[in-house]
Amino acid sequence: MKNFIKSLLPALALIVCLNNNTYGQAGISPNEIERSGQAGWQFLKINGDSRQAALGGAFTAIGLGNANAVFGNPASLSDIDNVDVQINILEWIADITYQSYAAGYSLGEYGVVAVSLAMLNYGDIPETINSPESSGGTFPLITGRTFTANDLVTGVSYSKKITDKLSIGGNLRWMREQIAELTMTNWSLDFGTIYYTGFRSLRLAITARNFGPDSRLGGWSEEYQTESDNVRMPLDFRAGIAMDFLDEMNSPHLLTAVVEGDHPNDGREKFHFGLGYSFEDTFYARFGYKLNYDVQRFTFGVGLTYPVGFTTGTINYAYVDFGELTQVHMFTLGFRF
Repeated sequence: MKNFIKSLLPALALIVCLNNNTYGQAGISPNEIERSGQAGWQFLKINGDSRQAALGGAFTAIGLGNANAVFGNPASLSDIDNVDVQINILEWIADITYQSYAAGYSLGEYGVVAVSLAMLNYGDIPETINSPESSGGTFPLITGRTFTANDLVTGVSYSKKITDKLSIGGNLRWMREQIAELTMTNWSLDFGTIYYTGFRSLRLAITARNFGPDSRLGGWSEEYQTESDNVRMPLDFRAGIAMDFLDEMNSPHLLTAVVEGDHPNDGREKFHFGLGYSFEDTFYARFGYKLNYDVQRFTFGVGLTYPVGFTTGTINYAYVDFGELTQVHMFTLGFRF
């Protein structure tokens, strides 16, 4: 019991610190600092993996990773035994389409390598310009023309089990964003760890994502005689804990509980809660809740594992509630060789 408490305390401290309010003087509350809108590359926050999304987006400590771990905690890639391929398709809000792909390959004692690709397309957007009025002002005018915008990110990943309890992993990614004729590119680094404490299946995990330099969209503008402002990366730090239940010897049932704290550089601290159930590693049901979001709240999903020739196939579905905006439906196909 003492070892359990010692293992649990660091994770609890990390999660509490994510939402900690400090005070300059006793009895005087600090001014609230609003960080919203201070970073670009927002599409990097979309995780197309249905399994991770159905658990409330709590991806750091869920374990039993597949190739989609590159979009969450890359340390979980170390769970791949041979070859794993994942395909994610979803219809995002406002008719935005998002697709992502990942493949991982085990090098045995040398670790696991993976490649990934994700693409976001905003569809056709009506062009609107400011048209001059006779009074000297302007009014918005729809020209009848359209333009589009899209994002792309591709990367390579590596993960390794340092010991039978500790795994580490990282991503190196290159990205491009295009809006009409304007384009910018950048690169980023992600890091992740997952540690099994030794108390049953209790595990702790930490991720730090989207480390990269500032970038500029379009450079110098002849019309405004200035350069575009620096676009910051959406840094994201997370800490989570997870534990399996009903995992006694030969039991067909498995229940996994996940709790995660999230500290972004462009918004409020957030919390993710997930609960997943599996029966004989064949049927899966997942539920989640997101705390401190503007519109996102409940998530749920189901999954199925089935044999496909000499491979094992998986299909997962997730539902994410965006409140007044819409509901997002996500599908993931996976193949283990």
